[in-house]
Amino acid sequence: MQRCEQNPLISREDIRSSHPALKDVSSVFNPGGIAYQDGFLLLLRIQNRARHTILLKAFSEDGLHFEIDEKPLPLFGLDTCPHEVYHIYDPRITQLDGIYHIITAMDTDKGCFLAWFETVDWEGLHFRGLVSDAEVRNGVLFPQKFGNAYLRLERPNRSVLSNGVKTGSTILCSASPDLKNWQAIAPILNGNPHFWDELIGSGPPPVKTRAGWLHIYHGVATHFASVNIYQAGITLLDLQEPWKLRSRGKYNILEPREIYELTGQVPNVVFPTAMWVKNVDSDGFADLKSPVFIYYGAADTCVCMAQSTIAELLEEVYA
Repeated sequence: MQRCEQNPLISREDIRSSHPALKDVSSVFNPGGIAYQDGFLLLLRIQNRARHTILLKAFSEDGLHFEIDEKPLPLFGLDTCPHEVYHIYDPRITQLDGIYHIITAMDTDKGCFLAWFETVDWEGLHFRGLVSDAEVRNGVLFPQKFGNAYLRLERPNRSVLSNGVKTGSTILCSASPDLKNWQAIAPILNGNPHFWDELIGSGPPPVKTRAGWLHIYHGVATHFASVNIYQAGITLLDLQEPWKLRSRGKYNILEPREIYELTGQVPNVVFPTAMWVKNVDSDGFADLKSPVFIYYGAADTCVCMAQSTIAELLEEVYA
């Protein structure tokens, strides 16, 4: 991965708004993203000084310079949620049949769930329900159906870090007939104790290539005395049966090295959440030579981007 020279692309100073909740914010990080209207749309996670989480839309024609909305994106239908909602964050975005589906983490008084939102015009997100059991995060939806089923990747939170944060070391594939009722099919990936990816979770939604589904994930090294280190890695999933792992890169493809990744609200973090593949053929497969922009949260403080190509990422998955 090659870091963008303009990093950080978006930081707290770029959030300029007269909205009371967006004055002098603390951080902006972990955005969802999707190709949209000949450009790229980011759904930013904003944290203000009350530690409220707000979703804010940003758009770019070139993937580098973003025009950021001044008002929070409206969330409709939250009154139907059966639990008290604290935070909605870490969105992942997938387009299916002209509808943009957003899977977020939702902290409630009954635990952390995956929440499902929809939009067709990005004028607001419509809440469609909680779509997981309690203590599940990092839900990413595949951009096509497999037979009569939708598929997604998810990460149950079965581990508790020393700071009380709940996390996990297994990525599962689940299936649904209707996007609301989900059943686990099989575990795909487990963490590697003692190495860079002891704890894991999916990053952006997988990308379709003729070699298989390219899947970027984050890994956490927890065996250092003073801090956890969040990094990014890569796997290849079977094209027809994506719950089957075809290959897994040995090395991380991005790790905290720059000052904006090493220092912030949570130091030593690169957390990939969105990916823009520039060139896709008529059958929906990513072009091998296509540039790839991967957007990530750095130190839970700002938004950054690193570049590669599909060919380079596929090469790395076999390293």
